[in-house]
Amino acid sequence: MVFGRAGRVQGAKKGTPYAAGQCAEAAAKEAGALGVRKVEVRVSGPGPGRESAIRSIQNAGLDILSIRDITPIPHNGCRSPKQRRV
Repeated sequence: MVFGRAGRVQGAKKGTPYAAGQCAEAAAKEAGALGVRKVEVRVSGPGPGRESAIRSIQNAGLDILSIRDITPIPHNGCRSPKQRRV
């Protein structure tokens, strides 16, 4: 299993599609060096970088078998705060 992180990018720029693409590309190169040719992609959380990360993995020469969203979904969630009285 290989993962990447936004090493060079700091602050608010970590959430950009460019940073996601760079991170995914680095992980794909590392996986390719280990001999991996086919991958299953798991994406978590909302954000603009999801599609660009998947595109970067595909452009790195890896075959994507499946894309799975593992974002946690609350079944009922936390209790909301009480109503404000003015």
